[in-house]
Amino acid sequence: MIFLSSLFFITSILYASVGFGGGSTYLALLLLWNIPYTVLPLIALSCNIAVVSGNSINYIRHGHFNPNLLVPYLLGSIPFAYIGGSLPIEKYIFEIILFIVLLLAGILLLINFQSYGNENKSYKTIPLYFSISIGCILGFVSGVVGIGGGIFLSPILFLLRAGKPRDIATSASLFILINSISGIIGQFQKNHVASELLDYWFLIVCVVLGGQIGNYLNLKILSSKILAVLTAILVLFVAMRMGFRIF
Repeated sequence: MIFLSSLFFITSILYASVGFGGGSTYLALLLLWNIPYTVLPLIALSCNIAVVSGNSINYIRHGHFNPNLLVPYLLGSIPFAYIGGSLPIEKYIFEIILFIVLLLAGILLLINFQSYGNENKSYKTIPLYFSISIGCILGFVSGVVGIGGGIFLSPILFLLRAGKPRDIATSASLFILINSISGIIGQFQKNHVASELLDYWFLIVCVVLGGQIGNYLNLKILSSKILAVLTAILVLFVAMRMGFRIF
């Protein structure tokens, strides 16, 4: 498990550096390591919560929280993350959905990486109904798969030019945190494996440490563009490994 722990540590650094939790990649790694399927979402969501809790606190402390940017998406996502998390899903279907999620997320990150350092002063106000609708979709997918959904919300907000890069990263972190909590509650409705989660406590410790490092890199050291490219490469690599496993 040392190698798996190291991969979780590296993943959390890269994801946290752009405001994400890493849930989709944690899931893929756990599948590749043949961890029991029923406990996968619980591990990934717990790791998400551990990473983005630190992210959210640090971003808010540095004055990057914009509630008007985040709240409309949460209105749609919270109930649908719970609904998605409570639905039973076959392992093979789960793997296909996760592969698609990883592939799309990696492509979106690669397309939008330049936006992560673009302090454009002109931003758009997104209609409330549109924001809530996006939140519903992302929340449901997040709940079903066992991720936070910020890896999709962030590129969407950049495409819409909805806010400053650091404000978007903060919104993505909080979106992941709240959806992960809602999703994990839904997961507990269908799975009674909470005790098994304790067997993987060391993975949560690894991502807590990695998350703090990634957040520090974003705020203090490396360019957000570079970090976004590295994260996209990691996501696409894991997606390809998943694809070879499935097909």
